Amino acid sequence: MKPTVMKTLQICIIIIFGLFFCCSSNDTPKDPEPTPTALYFPPVNSNTWETTSVTNLGWSESALQPLLDYLEEKNTKGFMILYNGRIVVESYLNGHTNTSLWYWASAGKILTSTVSGIAQDEGLINLDDKVSDYLGTGWTSESLDKENLITCKNLLSMNSGLDDSLGDDVSPANLQYKADAGTRWAYHNVYVKMQDVVAAASNQTWNNYFNTTLRDKIGMSGNWVNLNDLSVYWSNTRSMARFGLMIYAKGKWNDTQIVSESFLNEATNTSQNINQSYGYLWWLNGKSSYHLPGLQLEFNGTLIPNAPADMYAALGKNDQKIYIVPSKKLVIVRMGDVANPDNPTFALSGFDNELWGKINLLIN
Repeated sequence: MKPTVMKTLQICIIIIFGLFFCCSSNDTPKDPEPTPTALYFPPVNSNTWETTSVTNLGWSESALQPLLDYLEEKNTKGFMILYNGRIVVESYLNGHTNTSLWYWASAGKILTSTVSGIAQDEGLINLDDKVSDYLGTGWTSESLDKENLITCKNLLSMNSGLDDSLGDDVSPANLQYKADAGTRWAYHNVYVKMQDVVAAASNQTWNNYFNTTLRDKIGMSGNWVNLNDLSVYWSNTRSMARFGLMIYAKGKWNDTQIVSESFLNEATNTSQNINQSYGYLWWLNGKSSYHLPGLQLEFNGTLIPNAPADMYAALGKNDQKIYIVPSKKLVIVRMGDVANPDNPTFALSGFDNELWGKINLLIN
C-alpha cells in the first residue's frame, strides 16, 4: 500500500474514533440534579432566588399547566410555590408582573401577629397584659371592669368580646360590649389595636418598628396603606413569599432569629377554646371543627379537607393566600382578584379546597 494511502487511512480512523468518543460523551446522561435538602434563603438585597424544577422533585409535570390554567381562570395575578425555600413555580397572570403591587387584605393580619411576637421577644410587651396597660383606659366604650378583661392575646385570638356587627371602625365609641373577653369568638377589625400597642410600647411609629424589625431584615418590599378604617399591606408576590419562608423556617432568616420559635408555636396552634382552627390571626387546618367570620356557628370537619393536616394559612378577602406546609416543605402564595365573584368571603372560600385539589395532582 502506498504511503499516501496509508496516511489517508490513518487520518480517517482517527477522525472516526474522535467522532465516536465525542458523540458518546454527548450522549452520556448527566447525573440528575439532587433534590434540595438544605433550607435556602434568597439574599436580602438582591432579586436572585434559586430554583428547582417540578421534574427534579418528582412531581407530575403533566399537572402543572392545568394548575396554571385554573389559576388564570380564577382571576389569579401572582402565584408561587417554594420547596425548602427554592422557587418551583412562579407565575404572573392577568396582566400582573413580578414587580406589581397587590394588597394582602386580611392575609396581612399575620404581619401584625408576627410583629407583636417580636415586641414580646424584645420585652416591650406581654401578650397576657391588659390592652389598657399600653393604650390607657377608655380605648373602648365598655365599662372599666369589662375593658380590663381584654388582653393583647384576646386581640390576636379574635375573642375580645367586642361587638363585631358595628363595622371596622375601631374608635372607642364603636368598640362596644357584646360578651366578656374570652367567651365569644368573632372576626373583628379590633385586632389592629395591636399595632397601637406595639407603637406605644416601642416609642416608635408602627411603620418604623415593622420595617426595622421585620420587613427590612428579610428583604421584603411594600408598605401599609390606610383605607378608611383598615390598615392594609401592599407588596409584590415575592415579598409575600419571603414572609412565608421566614415563618416556615421557624422564625429564622439564615442565622438570624427574626421572631422566636416559641411564639410561632403558640401563634400557629389553637389560641382559645371556641374556634379550634384559629391561632394568633392564623387559620389552622387539620382540626375537628371551625368557625367562620360573621357567623356564630361551629362547623364540624377540617378547614380545607384537600390540604395537608399540618397546613396553616393566612387568608384574606378576595382570596389572598399564604399556605405553609411543614410536612411537605412548602410555602405557597396566591395573590389576585376574588376567585368566585358569586361567593366573595373575608377568609376561607371554596376556592381553597378546589385549589388544593389541583395542587395535590402536581405534588403527589
